Amino acid sequence: MTRARSHTGTDVQTGTDVQAGTDVHTGTDVHTGIAVRPITEAEIPDWIRAHHRGFLRTPEVPEDEIAVRRSQMDLSRTLGAFDAGRCVATFRSFAQELTAVGGAAVPADAISQVTVTATHRRRGLLTRMMSHDLAAAKERGDVVATLIAAEYPIYGRFGFGPATWTTEWTVDVPRAGLDPRWSGPEDGGRIDLVDGDEVRKLGPELHEQLRRKQPGAIDRSDVWWQLNTGAVRLGSRPWTEPFYAVYRAADGTVQGLAGYVCDDTWSDAKQPGVTAAVKELVAVTPAAERALWLHVCSVDWVTRVKSGKRAPDDLLPLLLPDPRAAAVTTHADWLWVRILDVRRALETRTYEQPGTLVLDVVDPDGLTGGRFRLETADGEASCTPTDRPADLTMQVRDLASLWLGDESAVRLAALGRVQEERAGAARVADALLRTSRRPWCPDLF
Repeated sequence: MTRARSHTGTDVQTGTDVQAGTDVHTGTDVHTGIAVRPITEAEIPDWIRAHHRGFLRTPEVPEDEIAVRRSQMDLSRTLGAFDAGRCVATFRSFAQELTAVGGAAVPADAISQVTVTATHRRRGLLTRMMSHDLAAAKERGDVVATLIAAEYPIYGRFGFGPATWTTEWTVDVPRAGLDPRWSGPEDGGRIDLVDGDEVRKLGPELHEQLRRKQPGAIDRSDVWWQLNTGAVRLGSRPWTEPFYAVYRAADGTVQGLAGYVCDDTWSDAKQPGVTAAVKELVAVTPAAERALWLHVCSVDWVTRVKSGKRAPDDLLPLLLPDPRAAAVTTHADWLWVRILDVRRALETRTYEQPGTLVLDVVDPDGLTGGRFRLETADGEASCTPTDRPADLTMQVRDLASLWLGDESAVRLAALGRVQEERAGAARVADALLRTSRRPWCPDLF
């Protein structure tokens, strides 16, 4: 006699997941006794302690952090793994908007605060939490899932691919060749120093202007602005009040904002060697971007500028008379994407060239995938299931790397990660998918 199963593969008589051996009512693995489930209000402090342990922070949890973290949590999307009542793994997701190529906002399942305590590694806890969350995201209708990967090898097996990269430069200011007499923009604009209160008024709209045109950018909550301007402070996170500089164009409109902190370094010969570390630089026009970088590089006593995490094709090095004065200190993957709906993902973005491509997308987890005919014209696209022969075959994680326009299908084909079923199809894919400027996500989440 065959047992009846629900659509999740669950024995409806016993409430046990047939494949995983998990009680669907309690989330407990019948073999290990470890439960994976949404946490309760009373479990928040233990969950935060487990999160601290996973990221090698002090296990101490200040009361102010509990209150702030609670304000960010949707408990139905905050998972914990519990062994004998103790939280040994953490996982949280939240609603996010991600900007696709062309400026459309895509609903995303943002994944954050993923940890597994060192004593409970290699027990499938991450797989259980990830499977639970991605299935829920698919059910909600999210087009993609996103995360910032602390380690590279972990997330590819769940269908994620690196979709944006980030670069940090350190500028040797004396070598840069800048005019030492520079005191402000020559275009009729001006630089004003403001405080955190002013940033909270001006910053959200400025970021929205950037987000609406920057592929890879994400939305920011009110809590983000409070935490990142010092209005709300966490006891476990030291705070140094930055200098905030605003660029106003000749007509008075605010077009850029920079925040930076400076150390107090001097040589034994009483020569300044101050480093300015940029925490934030948002510019919606090239004039604002140029003026803010020149401002930071022209502050008296500053001999080094650390750019913070920027787009790999940021203008900064080429704004300097000697671009070699800006040395790359970090270049790494940043935002990872997991496509949950191939058709909607490809139809949401825009395209710089007309063309037709048949993609065979393989998704081992069965969340999306299949064979699709992508047809682009006048910047837009239709993406429909098809039984026509494929031009390219790829894993869903590799489509994620191509989707925002940063990766090259030709390069992935050379690596054996994309298979050309029709000669020249990878070049066609690059003509359709790649963008003139690289995608960028300014934020950590």
